[in-house]
Amino acid sequence: MSDTPVRGRDRFLVFGAPAIGDEEIAEVVASLKSGWLGTGPKVARFEADFAAYEGAPHAVAVSSCTAALHLSMLALEVQPGDEVITTALTFAATVNAIIHAGATPVLVDIDPVTMNLDPVATAAAVGEHTRAILPVHFAGRACDMDEIVALCKARGLALIEDCAHAIETEYHGRHAGTFGDFGCFSFYVTKNVVTGEGGMVLSRREEDAARIKVLALHGMSKDAWKRFGDEGYKHYYVTACGYKYNMTDLQAALGIHQLARVERNWERRRQIWTRYQEELDGLGLGLPAEPEPGTRHAFHLCTVLVDKERCGIARDDFLEAMTAQGIGVGVHFLAIPEHPYYRERFGWQPADYPQAQRIGRQTVSLPLSPALSDADAGDVVRAVRRVLGR
Repeated sequence: MSDTPVRGRDRFLVFGAPAIGDEEIAEVVASLKSGWLGTGPKVARFEADFAAYEGAPHAVAVSSCTAALHLSMLALEVQPGDEVITTALTFAATVNAIIHAGATPVLVDIDPVTMNLDPVATAAAVGEHTRAILPVHFAGRACDMDEIVALCKARGLALIEDCAHAIETEYHGRHAGTFGDFGCFSFYVTKNVVTGEGGMVLSRREEDAARIKVLALHGMSKDAWKRFGDEGYKHYYVTACGYKYNMTDLQAALGIHQLARVERNWERRRQIWTRYQEELDGLGLGLPAEPEPGTRHAFHLCTVLVDKERCGIARDDFLEAMTAQGIGVGVHFLAIPEHPYYRERFGWQPADYPQAQRIGRQTVSLPLSPALSDADAGDVVRAVRRVLGR
């Protein structure tokens, strides 16, 4: 990103810049010096640490949350003709993973307050071909898991949780990702735990975790660490037509220490999120709802809504103006039916999902990272006020 001075700041504030400490750097260097860069002991340690943090019996590290979602559906043996219900306001990967598994995605609209799956619309969308429900814990806010779990049990449906935003999220004392058959997490560079690229699958059953581990590495019965480790070479057999979805030790080296600081980083993001809530109130922006009682918000995103009638500026003009102020911003997300590919393939129209359409056209994500200083957060607030003429 350019170091060119911009109005309001001397240096551009990159959206989602991670907080990387000396511990991560030293662990990566240790991996480089060890000669073992691929899937090995650090991946196994990261899996164990993550499973313990989430309170899950089994965890498998993979190359992305997209891979985690895809592999979860393969482990469920989702078939062509099966339908998987998910939200109309999500990243493309959620829908793409359903398509890659051979199933048909079915979209439902969102609750306008939580921006999560509307449980009533979800229940209405269940049909004879529905195989699974795939809720997304948007921005780190827990979905209504009581309603979703009850629906799955009543209709005999599988449940896969998209927890890309929800590492620290809890619902009534349980971690997101532990309610369903599978919980899928992201460690992309903007996420709350960072490995650059990477993901994790939580599973209830040991046999599902074992199946995912095999499918994630070409369908081989042994990974490289078991084949080439210090116990001597071990033969492998291809037992399935698998994929190249494994995580490396270089990635896990970052994740081990990112996870060790997850609570400290969560507290810092909570402080910044709360500051935005307080100092941006009364400006005409739509601010996020407060966390629901009995839940824990991961504070992955702070999304505000820019309604031209209330703010005096259109959302896309707001994005450009914030960039001109030296503040990086994001959009999470345009509704899935806004994208040409899905309209052409499935015939979806944005107007059929009015809440997702409206929010997708108004939403802006402000910088929210433990790497932000108090001065950085103050610059964000001042930039918003300048852009809104306040």
